[in-house]
Amino acid sequence: MTSAAVEILGLGLGILGWVGVILACGLPMWQVSAFIDVNIVVAQTIWEGLWMNCVVQSTGQMQCKVYDSILALPPEVQAGRALTVIVALLGLVALMVTVVGAQCTNCIRPGKMKSRIVIAGGAIYILCGVLVLIPLCWFANIVISDFYDPTVPSSKKREMGAALYIGWAATALLLFGGCLICCCSCSQRDDSSLPVKYSAPRRPTSNGEYDKKNYV
Repeated sequence: MTSAAVEILGLGLGILGWVGVILACGLPMWQVSAFIDVNIVVAQTIWEGLWMNCVVQSTGQMQCKVYDSILALPPEVQAGRALTVIVALLGLVALMVTVVGAQCTNCIRPGKMKSRIVIAGGAIYILCGVLVLIPLCWFANIVISDFYDPTVPSSKKREMGAALYIGWAATALLLFGGCLICCCSCSQRDDSSLPVKYSAPRRPTSNGEYDKKNYV
């Protein structure tokens, strides 16, 4: 019962991480304007994401524009698009695989195959966490490098947006949830593989011989 609860917890964390990745992918706040030097007081804020950039006015109005050309985008944006979409699809596959092999479902008969399917689902969640970490760290490295580069104008400097932090939180949930699923399934398989030994008590009969029914 405990292993089933841990497995459900891992599945829940994986689902939350998957939803977080989809949210981070759609948000336009991967890079935001940096208010430094002459840009301390500005009338607008610029948001840049994987799919569009937005300009937020001080009055609260926001205008967004989808990128016109895919091939004209920087390599980090193209890689971020590809990897986040792949992770979104893999997360759906991991969800279906884990549900099929979970202890709380009867899609497959309990046994080694059921445990292996759950381990495969947890491994896919871990893979999702590793893949989505690549564009997040890539963007963060570019933002930090440009921020401290004296050759980059102040108006072009950016800071890390909320989408990056949501993505990192989603990565942690995916990795932790996948590890819980794998560890729980591995321990369950080890416990089920232990041989069950039974030895009947040997009772001598009245004539000094052992009863044959003890050996059945």
